[in-house]
Amino acid sequence: MRARVREDARLKRFEPAEARSVDELPPANGWQYEPKWDGFRCIAVKRGSSVQLWSKSDKPLDRYFPEVVAAVRALAVDSCVLDGELVIRAGNRSDFDELLQRIHPAQSRVRMLAQSHPAHFIVFDMLADAGVALDSRPLAERRAHLEAFAKKRFPRRGLLELSPVTRSRSVAARWLRTHGARDGVVAKLLDQPYRSGSRDAMVKVKRKRTADCVVGGFRYASKGKLVGSLLLGLYDREGLLDHVGFMSGIRDDERAALTKRLEALKGPPGFTGTKPGGPSRWSTERSEAWEPLRTRLVVEVEFDHVTGDRFRHGTRFVRWRPDKKPAKCTMDQLRA
Repeated sequence: MRARVREDARLKRFEPAEARSVDELPPANGWQYEPKWDGFRCIAVKRGSSVQLWSKSDKPLDRYFPEVVAAVRALAVDSCVLDGELVIRAGNRSDFDELLQRIHPAQSRVRMLAQSHPAHFIVFDMLADAGVALDSRPLAERRAHLEAFAKKRFPRRGLLELSPVTRSRSVAARWLRTHGARDGVVAKLLDQPYRSGSRDAMVKVKRKRTADCVVGGFRYASKGKLVGSLLLGLYDREGLLDHVGFMSGIRDDERAALTKRLEALKGPPGFTGTKPGGPSRWSTERSEAWEPLRTRLVVEVEFDHVTGDRFRHGTRFVRWRPDKKPAKCTMDQLRA
């Protein structure tokens, strides 16, 4: 047990390097561009027949992705450390919902899902090979080593894939305009070592989309009687207003006027389809209680990810849309 603890502690020095969010791609000189994949960040460690998959938060993932463990174990090398992204594809897109299904306590269900919807490990960096640490070497050297390794070791059609790269800013800009399994572009400095947990050598530009949403309700802030967040809705094919997410980035100097405007609209119908969740073991009744509104207000918001017909993260205010009829705010915007 003591040896296992020492081993785990040593592996954690390979904490995934982080990317800092920026609005524009950096100039091409000195940078390498890669797709930003819509999946689970993962560091795979192989030593002999032992394979461990670590998440960005240092949580073990190997029990949830047995097919990827088997693929890494099959590599004809005694030891290696690979950095990449676990992705489940649905056509030419990634299925984050399917990925979330894997985090399940029943091993029988995990095995069933691994067979029906196998995950792919898209590798974009190599931190060690055959006992030789590579993380102190510059990215340009690590990438050349990884490409040679993948060409020799990765099966032609398997669950291990080499992530594409480019040094052309125009190609990277095209990746931003298209989707597939990508949700943005990561740019990395070619002359930098692998900096575990650091944001100094990498930046990311996410693909941003906008949607016009109906304000179906709101929540008060946890303290006081001013609005804390807007609850957003879109109409489904049956004409029901489904709750799809929230927007909380409200300027302090606008809260009082917006609260007055919202309180004048309090009342049904609010959400007629799926509704916001209520209090849970992690939240108070005060923080999760919400007020339904008459469906008069439309707001354009910016979002990045959609999971299960909902915004995965909070959205950002773009503008009010008094010119748009609420009935025109449909789910089709999320599927475009």
